[in-house]
Amino acid sequence: MSVSRSAHWQHIVLAALLLGATLVAYRPAWHGSPVWDDDGHLTRPELQSSEGLRRIWGELGATQQYYPVTHSAFWVMHRLWGDDTLGYHVVNVLLHVTSAILIALILRRLTVPGAMFAAALFALHPVHVESVAWMTELKNTLAGVFYFSAALVYLRFDRTRRWPMYAAALALFVLALLSKTVTASLPAALLVVFWWQRGRLDLRRDVLPLVPWLVLGVAAGRLTAHVERTFIGAQGVEFDLSPLSRVLLAGRVVWFYLGKLVWPGNLTFIYPKWTIDPSSATAYGYPAAVVAVLAAAWWWRGRSRAPLATALLFVGTLTPALGFVDVFPFRYSYVADHFPYLASVPVIAAVAGALTLTLARVSATAVAAAATIVLGVLGTLTWRQAHQYADVETLYRETLRRNPSCWLCLNNLGAMRLNGPSPNVQDAIRYVDEALTLYANNAEAHNNLGVAYSRLGRFDAARREHEVAVRLSPGDPDAHNNLGTDLERLGDRDGALREYLEAVRLRPRFAEARYNAGGLLTKAREFEAARAHLVVALEVNPQYADAYDALGTVELQLGRYEAAIEAYRQALLLRPDFGQGFNNLGMALERSGRQAEARTAYERAVALIPGEALAHDNLGYLLFRQGDRDRAVAELTEAIRLDPALASPRTNLGNVFMDRGDFRNAVVEYRTALTLAGGDTAQTHNNLGVALAQLGRISDAAVEFAAALRLDPSFEDARRNLARAQGR
Repeated sequence: MSVSRSAHWQHIVLAALLLGATLVAYRPAWHGSPVWDDDGHLTRPELQSSEGLRRIWGELGATQQYYPVTHSAFWVMHRLWGDDTLGYHVVNVLLHVTSAILIALILRRLTVPGAMFAAALFALHPVHVESVAWMTELKNTLAGVFYFSAALVYLRFDRTRRWPMYAAALALFVLALLSKTVTASLPAALLVVFWWQRGRLDLRRDVLPLVPWLVLGVAAGRLTAHVERTFIGAQGVEFDLSPLSRVLLAGRVVWFYLGKLVWPGNLTFIYPKWTIDPSSATAYGYPAAVVAVLAAAWWWRGRSRAPLATALLFVGTLTPALGFVDVFPFRYSYVADHFPYLASVPVIAAVAGALTLTLARVSATAVAAAATIVLGVLGTLTWRQAHQYADVETLYRETLRRNPSCWLCLNNLGAMRLNGPSPNVQDAIRYVDEALTLYANNAEAHNNLGVAYSRLGRFDAARREHEVAVRLSPGDPDAHNNLGTDLERLGDRDGALREYLEAVRLRPRFAEARYNAGGLLTKAREFEAARAHLVVALEVNPQYADAYDALGTVELQLGRYEAAIEAYRQALLLRPDFGQGFNNLGMALERSGRQAEARTAYERAVALIPGEALAHDNLGYLLFRQGDRDRAVAELTEAIRLDPALASPRTNLGNVFMDRGDFRNAVVEYRTALTLAGGDTAQTHNNLGVALAQLGRISDAAVEFAAALRLDPSFEDARRNLARAQGR
């Protein structure tokens, strides 16, 4: 076996060992449940179809960020294993290890010592746990693979000047940008590498081929900044920093991330948010130190260009996270462990190279021993850090232990208590109140507190909290929708509809707000407008059973009985135990003349919701029409027992008594029904008149017939009955 072939197999074995070690290090997070904004990145129901894939690529705002390659990967994974988180976590680890191996290949091509050691440091460094164990950060791991692949292929193009290589590298760079735009730094990084290699840059050879890359990177960055600001909410008082403050922030950020790479202690999901004070002399020390290091490296370049190249690569790759561009996480903290994912590589490579060269002067055994110890420590720290991502509550509680000022964690724990499998409203209020104590202008916390009060039936208190949330965050459609719900429950339908429509304006594909608006428009008898909202709600969420039920009611009111039946059946396919849905289906079937099917639906409704008076009433009246008078009386009597204030079963029971010739009891039921209904039912007045006429009380009957005509002047039966009563 040749030496090169032996080395080839050695590299394969080392890569396999690295994969195994990394998988073991991340084993505690393999089955980790979704955390924080994972639900905004994992493919939502309305995007899980082929049409959803088209929207991922063609519609800004369809996904949380416009990273269509990343979201296409999520889409494919959902097709493969649905909501099982194991697959997402394993893919993240595999992508991370792939990047590590690509880093080794790049460093070998650049003849940097300790290439495989650097790859292992990258794979096992605990600062990368957030990028690998958090499913959302597939953005990082996938973009990393394309970023390093593009770099590797471009280095080959630089050596061969073969333009197919250039095209392949450019394609990989575009895929990287469409995965996450922090990769826009790659062309600048390549220029630094070429300067480090050759000591100068040639305009034609080095710069001009990368100009299109620089243009693409700037365009992608501007688009991402627009999406962050417009669709995600990276604007407001939390982002109001002066240019000087941003420079001071950038200096501190550089040293923070360098410190975490060198000494990865107390890594935290959400770090405390710094106060940047331009009046403090110490604030200027951080950027001054950065400038001093760069100046020293520039001065040293005559002896070695490596320190300056490393510093430029580190700071340059960090640029998107330095505070000059607003990104939504800055609302909570200016730093996060997933930001230096790519920027860590030059520092790691420099450390690995320096350590390898230093120890190689002693022996190869010293290099192996040092590498084993360092990697063992880092792997253990990564394994411990990965435990935080076992579930969302563990992550938030561990974050609070390390950062007690994390109001985001307290607020999200409160939201979990509200919306989890075992809701506890009082616990939710306690957590949210703590969050508001730490940060009073927290719109999300006010919104959650309003939801908690609503669950307790304290709708006026809920309204006040949601009004504060809307004032603090007028662009938040959830707060507007929740305020609308409060106003609707307080009887302000006009105000509620305004809030629902504002929520829809802010988020046109907001299914719940569409459903709520549709419900109010149905009550206002604006059926076509209601239908339009409900159709959109179902396009967004085809699993929305309540929206199908509401659409069925609209179709029923519009006289489209078959469409109503289909909508109700869809609702029942999604919720087979939906008793009210069977009752509604029964009404649609009855109106379409399908009495046998209607009876089956009503009987199912009564079985599922035996305490629902309307279901018993509908079944009773249908039984009467089918001639089963004894069962009809039993069902109608049960409806009256369940809801003595309901007029309809009284009317229907009166009809049964009329059919039996029991006019006295019919009169009693009709009069009771009219009292309960406010006397505004023309048909019941007419029926009461007929019963009174049968009892010989003609003058009283005439009064009822006249009342029926006042309510409905076109009521011909009442007109004829009145004429008879008056002897005409």
